[in-house]
Order: sequence, then structure tokens, then C-alpha cells
Amino acid sequence: MYFLEHLKTINHHRRLVRRFCFRVGLYWQGLTHDLSKYSPSEFLEGIRYYAGTQSPNNLERKAKGYSASWLHHKGRNKHHYEYWTDYHIGAPKGTISPVKMPERYVIEMLCDRIAACRTYHKDDYTEKDALDYFQKGCAALLMHPETSLLLRRLLTMVAKKGEDYTFSYIRRHRGSLYPLLANAAPSDVPLISFAIPGRRSEGSDSGSDSGSDSGSDTVSDFNGFFDVRTGQERHDLYGDRKY
Repeated sequence: MYFLEHLKTINHHRRLVRRFCFRVGLYWQGLTHDLSKYSPSEFLEGIRYYAGTQSPNNLERKAKGYSASWLHHKGRNKHHYEYWTDYHIGAPKGTISPVKMPERYVIEMLCDRIAACRTYHKDDYTEKDALDYFQKGCAALLMHPETSLLLRRLLTMVAKKGEDYTFSYIRRHRGSLYPLLANAAPSDVPLISFAIPGRRSEGSDSGSDSGSDSGSDTVSDFNGFFDVRTGQERHDLYGDRKY
């Protein structure tokens, strides 16, 4: 068991995030960041799947096919873009869309990503690491376009001009980062939403075997995406999305 090792990793990560948040003026978020990691639902799984070089959630996911710790965590911490999803009005029933994150949580997300890279990369850390991680993943596809663009530009600022410059810039312009950095998202970047295949609509009778309403029982049987801007269903993950 890796009780002490996991505890030290959490404390070190939170200490970094707290320092970064304080530098940009987000004192309360710095103090309360990731407190759910001390809860039994997250801490015990973290001990069980501790590695020290990557998040225990990754190893839990490999072992079980999902991470119960992560599912608990993302629903309680607003600096994760996965928290900011909701049903989309006007789209097929059951379609879930990314919601534009409040600026202060985008800043905390930036601090979190830098701190995570510092924690796991240790002496090999460079200021490009957080941007590289973002570009290699598919998180941008599941964020609101403006949130994705703002985070990308802040990460690029860190990679090109450094953490000190970026934190100073954020502190000077906090409250107006969206209009400064993300108000000119490319027009060809649609708001991508993901549908839940086979989800029943609200009020449908799950016990009914009548065939007359079978078309309204399921919201969607396609395993893909719904483009809110065009109103079209898509089955490709990346499509023509550009950044």
C-alpha cells in the first residue's frame, strides 16, 4: 500500500496549484482545490493504483475499464471541463453539450494542468509539457469552443513566454480573458455535442412492449456526435475541426 506516497503526491500537487492560484488572485480556489481527493471514494483508489509517474485514475481505468475515483472527482470539481456539460435544447433528446466554463475555472484548470505536469514529470518538466499534453489528447473536442480556445492560448503563452509572464498577464487581465483571447474563434469550429446511444426519453415507459411508440423510446441509436451549429449528426470524431 502506498498511503504516504499518495498523500505526498496529492499534497505536492495541491501546494503547486495553490501557489499558482495565489499568483493570479484566486485565493479561495487555491485553498480548496482538489479537496475531494482526500475523500474515501478517491483516496483509497489512489492508494490501490498508485504509480508515482501518472495519475492512479489511468491505472484504475486500465484495470476496471473505468475509474470510479475519476467519476467521483469530475462531478465535484469545477476546474474540470467534464463538469461543464448539460443537455442541449434544440438537439435530439439525450444530446449532451459542452458548456462555456466561467473564466475563473479555466484559470484554475490551467494551474492544475501545469501542476500535474510538474508533479509527474519532475526534473524532466518543461514549460511546453502542458501544451503538448493538451494537443495530444482529444479534450479540445469535448470543450465549448471558446473554452478550448482560451485554454489553448493560455497554454501556448506558457510554452512560449513562460509561467511568470502568463501568471502576470492573467492577474492583470482577469475578468476579461475571454474577450481578449477567445472572442475570435474560427467560424469553422462547430460546437460538438455527444449523444447517449439508446437513452430513453423522459417519461417513456421502460416496461412497455408496444411497437407503436418504439421510435420515441430511444433518443438516438447513432454512436457519434451532433453538430449543434449545422444540426447534423456526425459519426467522425475529428471531422474538419481546426484550431
